[in-house]
Amino acid sequence: MSASYMASRRRMGGLCIVMKFYEGSVGDKMARLKGGRLPLSDVLRYGADLARGVLDLHSRGIFVLNLKPCNFLLDDHDHAVLGDFGIPSLLFGLSLPNPELIQRLGTPNYMAPEQWQPNIRGPISYETDSWGFACSILEMFSGVQPWRGKSPDEIYQLVVLKKEKPIFPYNLPAEVENVLSSCFEYDFRDRPLMSDILQAFESAKDVDYDNNGWDSSENPRAVVPTHTNWSHFKDKLQVGDKVRSRKVKNSCTPETMEIPDGTIVGMEDGERDSYILVRVHGIHDPLKVRSSAVERVTYGFAAGDWVRLREEDKKRSQVGILHSIDRNGTVYVGLIGMDTLWKGEYSDLQMAEAYCMGQFVRLRTNTSSPRFEWPRKRGGVFAIGRISQILSNGCLAVTFPGKFSLGEVCSCLADPSEVEVVSFDKCEGVVKKYEHLEDFHWAVRPLFIAIGFFTAMKLGVFVGKSITRPRSRKVASVSDQGADPQKVQQQEVHNSVSTAWLPPPVANMLFGDGPAPSG
Repeated sequence: MSASYMASRRRMGGLCIVMKFYEGSVGDKMARLKGGRLPLSDVLRYGADLARGVLDLHSRGIFVLNLKPCNFLLDDHDHAVLGDFGIPSLLFGLSLPNPELIQRLGTPNYMAPEQWQPNIRGPISYETDSWGFACSILEMFSGVQPWRGKSPDEIYQLVVLKKEKPIFPYNLPAEVENVLSSCFEYDFRDRPLMSDILQAFESAKDVDYDNNGWDSSENPRAVVPTHTNWSHFKDKLQVGDKVRSRKVKNSCTPETMEIPDGTIVGMEDGERDSYILVRVHGIHDPLKVRSSAVERVTYGFAAGDWVRLREEDKKRSQVGILHSIDRNGTVYVGLIGMDTLWKGEYSDLQMAEAYCMGQFVRLRTNTSSPRFEWPRKRGGVFAIGRISQILSNGCLAVTFPGKFSLGEVCSCLADPSEVEVVSFDKCEGVVKKYEHLEDFHWAVRPLFIAIGFFTAMKLGVFVGKSITRPRSRKVASVSDQGADPQKVQQQEVHNSVSTAWLPPPVANMLFGDGPAPSG
């Protein structure tokens, strides 16, 4: 359930909002308990109450963005009620001159990665609330606030840059642990929706765990078990949907499409990843596959496709990633420069070039002022970098292995509409191909110089020997006829010493031979 306004009136020129009074919050109740931990039964019951309230707000298009125990009010029947919701979303698009004001977009300890810089690392979505919900539930279980004792800057480094997740300190019911662990996926597309969370808590809250062998020991859990990839179940497939084999996200590996284009003609009821029957053109009998193995295609588009907006707007990128498409053609796209998902019609989109991890990219020639700062090479030319991460809005994290740096790796963010892919095959001429080799690692140039130095050194010595050896043999043939045998023997010893001073490996490398092994 969610809080509701009881009445409103104007007083002294201002607007007053009258609301129901609540005695306390879940946070207050935790503060009165030893260790701050709530009983399992209370956590599951409150979790179901809160998930139901958040889902109600999501159905009205409202983000909470500030889920934490202190904002969960308790009514006279000990039910949890949402309070202080929706305020951070009112600040979207406003300039925050002070970095400390980031807390106005939420409380740092409960903020999802995309919530810190929504127009760059975002956008904000309903799954953003899944992260805050999971943080709150873990605090109820453990009595410990996530990232307790850390400053906002430290939390930003841990959550956004290092991609760390809160530790599960206790053994939780399997279905609850499965859904909560998925709430901490860095990419919000892989997190469960609030409807999935509600279903898990509803199914768990009525189980008597005390009589079913549930382990409530307080052993730290540093490893979270394998969880469901919820992005595979957001299409809500139906009979008659057009589908294709699911593509691997952000991968350059060529795939064999078992179902390039098919239609669902039958479905099993029951479990989430049930079997479906897909009719494929050219195959007589329908194929039986798991629902997670395919993705819905509507008007030629599927969630995860790279798309380009037909209408230009300098405030946002033109290229992004399709988050979802409804059956009526309404689309939701993640774009750099947008705090929330861009909403429009499928006719506003066209397919764009897809990017994947490991590709080398450079700024397009017509991009003189990129959205993000881009490093330059010798001579002021923009450097070529390698994609190390792709964010949910299509923003590319690019590293530059060809640039030597001490300490931190040279990296930057990039707008996908401003870059193009570079490959060895596309480089024209030997010089361009060599320059691309330098982009693979900064050590390529020193390595080539070293190889060239040793090659030239070996070649020079070889030429020198080929010139001097015949002349030596000719002199010896003339002089030996009347030479003293003792002097000839001394000359031979002198020649052998000229190479004996070098270690065998060095002599072999430089001269092709070396001193004869002593023995």
